[in-house]
Amino acid sequence: MKTEPTSHLQRRDLLKTLGLGAAGAAAATVLPGEQARAEETPREQVKTRYRETEHVKRFYALNRL
Repeated sequence: MKTEPTSHLQRRDLLKTLGLGAAGAAAATVLPGEQARAEETPREQVKTRYRETEHVKRFYALNRL
């Protein structure tokens, strides 16, 4: 039984392409660029954010945080 060498080469080319694509994606995330900023209105800056209510305290107690 003989295997076809073309299927082996195609698989190798696919793996090379996937490796290069992953390296390119990793490099794109590391390179500096424009950072998105979350703009808040003055009204949003003043509003209350986090409150430790009873259900939050119960969650902490159950999860021991």
